[in-house]
Amino acid sequence: MNAPDWTALLQAARPELAQPALLTGGSGRLGRELRQLLPELQAPGRTELDVREPAAWLERERPALIIHAAAFTDVAAAEERRGECWNTNVHGTRSLARAAARIGARFVLISTDYVFAGLNGNYQEEDTPGPVRNYYALSKLAAEEAARGAMPEEQLLVIRTSFRAREWPHERAFTDLYTSQDYVDRLAPQLASAICLAGHLPFDTVHIAGPRRSSFELARERRPDVQAASRLEAPVKLPADVSLNTERWLEFVRERSLLLG
Repeated sequence: MNAPDWTALLQAARPELAQPALLTGGSGRLGRELRQLLPELQAPGRTELDVREPAAWLERERPALIIHAAAFTDVAAAEERRGECWNTNVHGTRSLARAAARIGARFVLISTDYVFAGLNGNYQEEDTPGPVRNYYALSKLAAEEAARGAMPEEQLLVIRTSFRAREWPHERAFTDLYTSQDYVDRLAPQLASAICLAGHLPFDTVHIAGPRRSSFELARERRPDVQAASRLEAPVKLPADVSLNTERWLEFVRERSLLLG
């Protein structure tokens, strides 16, 4: 079966975007891509909107949709800056989700493959998360549960994904860490489409990611001279295989594409 045309899907899905729509983390790696694809998103900076204290801003602006992409994502630094990581990823998510529930806004949380233990790979949405391998993963799993506890299931969409900058930034890459991670410019059209169609997705959790491969294989796609390394050399514990099963999303897209003609 041919791969979906993600650009065409996004073009068809854009009219479904609930507005006004708020994007947190608009200056981040994913946020910049989403703003290019969906320029109608509101993306206030940190000085304008503190995700840990968002109530006043949300009450004033009253967005219909909130895409929460802001996060502390430095896995190694999270081990040393645990308070900052927890405040951003957990307290920030809880505060936003509670405020979203009060104003009736749909809430899309960008989460991670690291919520899984990484023992088996090919994780489905209904698989039990954990035990997590590092503090960043713990904070993101806690963020998911904070959002679930703050609002009705039908108001929430958790998107688990994993993305890299457009170019591989390191001289080495792990041959023994398997993932569905992909380059952000490849995944952004899918994520933007899911955001637009959030009100039509018949589930509260979905995996959107690339094909399973090692980090080394992923790195070689855009940096052929990258050197092989082992995840055991990393300064933080990393899972062996956190690849995600994306069949739920792909099946929805196949059905939706038929509906779109």
